[in-house]
Order: sequence, then C-alpha cells, then structure tokens
Amino acid sequence: MTDESRGAGGTIGPPWSVDLLADLHAGVLDDQEAAQLWPRVNADPEARAIIEALEATTADLSALAAEPAPPMPAEFAARLDAALAAESAARQEATFPAAAPEPAEQAVAPVVDLSAARKRRNRQLGWGAGILTAAAAAAVAITLTVPGATKTNTSGVAAPAPSSASGPSVGSDGSGAEALLGGGLGVRNYGPLQDSKRFDACVAAAGMDPAVRPEGVRPVTVEGKPGVVAIYTTGKLAQFRLVAFGADCGPGNPDKLFDKVVGKK
Repeated sequence: MTDESRGAGGTIGPPWSVDLLADLHAGVLDDQEAAQLWPRVNADPEARAIIEALEATTADLSALAAEPAPPMPAEFAARLDAALAAESAARQEATFPAAAPEPAEQAVAPVVDLSAARKRRNRQLGWGAGILTAAAAAAVAITLTVPGATKTNTSGVAAPAPSSASGPSVGSDGSGAEALLGGGLGVRNYGPLQDSKRFDACVAAAGMDPAVRPEGVRPVTVEGKPGVVAIYTTGKLAQFRLVAFGADCGPGNPDKLFDKVVGKK
C-alpha cells in the first residue's frame, strides 16, 4: 500500500519515491490514485526517466524466457556421459544375465555391478538414485561380448588404474571395447607407454590434438598386442570415442590399433 509518506517531504511529488513510481508502473495502486498521479508523472522528466527504466527492465526480463539455454559446462557433460554409460551397461547386465563361457574360448565381457556402481556414483557425484535412473532411460543399452575375457570388473566410474600392464583383451576392430568404459573413465594408466609424454607423442603421430585430453587412459590387449586405449567424449550424450595405440607407437609411427565410437548413436 502506498500513501503520501512515500514521497519526499510527506507529499506525493518531486523528488519522487522510487517505490511509489514502481507501484504506479506495476498497476497496484487503486484507480483513483493512479488517475491522479499519471498526469503529474508524465509531466515530470525525472519521474518519466524512472518509469522508462522500469519498462526497459520489465522488457528485458520478459525476453529471457525466449533465450536459448546456455550449453552445459564440459566438465559436467563428461561426468553425465560417464554415469549414463555405466548405468546403461549395468541395466543391460541386470536384464540379460551373463551366460557361462562357451567352449570356443568366448566369455561374457566384464560388466559393472549394478549395486556397487550406483553406490559409488551417488557418493562421488552427489546424485540421487532417482536422477540416475531417469537419465539412464535415455541411454541405449550396449551388448558386451568380448573374446577371451574371464574376469568380472566390479569397479565404479572412477575406478583405480588396473594393475595389469597388458589390460583386457578386445578384437582387432575394437569389438567388445565398450567394456573398457566401466574401469577406464577417470583413470590415467599408460601401461606399456609408461607416461603421458609418450602417450601424447602417439596421439600427435596419429594426427590428433594432444591438447584434447581424454576422459581416461588404460592398458588394453588387441588380438594379443599390448597397448593403451584412450576414451574421449564426442559431444553427444552417452557416446564415446575409443582410440587404441600399440606399445610401439611414437613420432612417425602412430601404430593405431583401432578407432571406434561406442554408445548412443
């Protein structure tokens, strides 16, 4: 409610109370009071300047509703991608339980245990289980079948680096490489390359930019050949690019074993 005490000197008029003019502009004064004030406000340049500033602010706020939402920061997009990929693999395993290894030396690939992965993700990212479940509904389930794999991986998204320098085995075309996501995101284990300097030399030799940092690096064995696999985001939700380099890679010799995009297409 507005009365004359809101103006300077106990009267409604110059110098004008900003609160009074804001109420007048918002239409909250009664009709009789507004009818008396508008002619005086319109005749006063100072009062009109305040009214015009209020109108401009209202217009700016209204325009915000039509503005496009800013892009998600890359750090949070990568964490969301990692959570979706791990949740997708866990849901696939829960829906289609792993079968026993076949006689022809084929076995179900390593998968992320659903309960362990959910506990770790909720603790590390601070997300509720309901948020992860809703997000996972948007991801495409990935079938994981890798020749020669016999060990089950129960690590979470940011698992410690594998102790083996050889790493899990995948096909020469990268078949089964999806299983590397569960224990590879957040890991920096350069395996036979030993350090980031040699890894960056491999990346540069393959014509890629070493400044683009992968979300994880871990050892891998591709058809019996030791190397490392780098996990990159693609800018698409729950989709990753996996690039594997052999142990002999370096300047002039990229020794790229495979380059594959996995996850949601």
